[in-house]
Amino acid sequence: MSSVISDQHFHDERAAYAYVEARIWPNGPICPHCGNADERRMRLMEGKSTRIGVRQCNECRKPFTVKVGTVFESSHVSLRLWLQAIHLLCSSKKGMSSNQLHRVLGVTLKTAWFMSHRIREAMRTGGLAPLGGEGGIVEADETFIGRVEGSIKRRGHGHKNAVLSLIDRNSKKVRSFHIDGVSAATLVPMVIENVAEETRMMTDEAGAYFTLGDHFASHESVNHKADEWVRNEVHTNTVEGYFSIFKRGMKGVYQHCAEKHLHRYLAEFDFRYSNRGKLGIDDVARAGLALRGIKGKRLTYRTANN
Repeated sequence: MSSVISDQHFHDERAAYAYVEARIWPNGPICPHCGNADERRMRLMEGKSTRIGVRQCNECRKPFTVKVGTVFESSHVSLRLWLQAIHLLCSSKKGMSSNQLHRVLGVTLKTAWFMSHRIREAMRTGGLAPLGGEGGIVEADETFIGRVEGSIKRRGHGHKNAVLSLIDRNSKKVRSFHIDGVSAATLVPMVIENVAEETRMMTDEAGAYFTLGDHFASHESVNHKADEWVRNEVHTNTVEGYFSIFKRGMKGVYQHCAEKHLHRYLAEFDFRYSNRGKLGIDDVARAGLALRGIKGKRLTYRTANN
């Protein structure tokens, strides 16, 4: 069996451009400057330009490539290396550190760090339909990771970053958020915003979830303090399983994450979990989904680092 990484678009720049164009422009090229989609009103500039894949729009008279308007824009890294990085980050269950990307791709550590953040940005999804629905079950739970910037380490979790995760048992999709705290005033509005009201909610015994039954079809909980983990179909084992993957990756692979970057790491783990092999999505398909997420997401180094 041949290795996927031996495919031509991972090693030949012209093939890499063709691969990305086929997925970003499935119906033909579109000018990112003026929106012109008439290929007859464009000129392929190869031969007149040293850059691969350059076109000129005859409507606005501006040149462009498939990288414009994506996370690849203004990057001096070869597109084939970008495709390798996407595949590696999508196929590693617990992530891949910038140091590892730096060694594998042969780019500087700073470049590898910035590439990985751009790819995480491509993995981020927004404006999604609510989880759950009629007859659906959604589990909600919170966990803690790292340290809040400027905080003093002390007993308990008051100095740690709080994370809320929601998992739809039917679709197997997860949605996670970096939140300010775990009070009802924070958690309940987040759950209401992201879960359909016809849903059955499952949580642990945390008091912050006490009023969820007023907003959803039902709310049932297990009492972990009393060593109750499962009662018929009432449990939070699915979301806790997700947390185990997330924490093994954050502590074992990434080791440190600044608070300002936590939302992108959550997007990365959410993306891989929601598009995993158990759901019939292999590494190639997962990388393809991440590639389709590059459009309309420009991330500069200054933005990523602040």
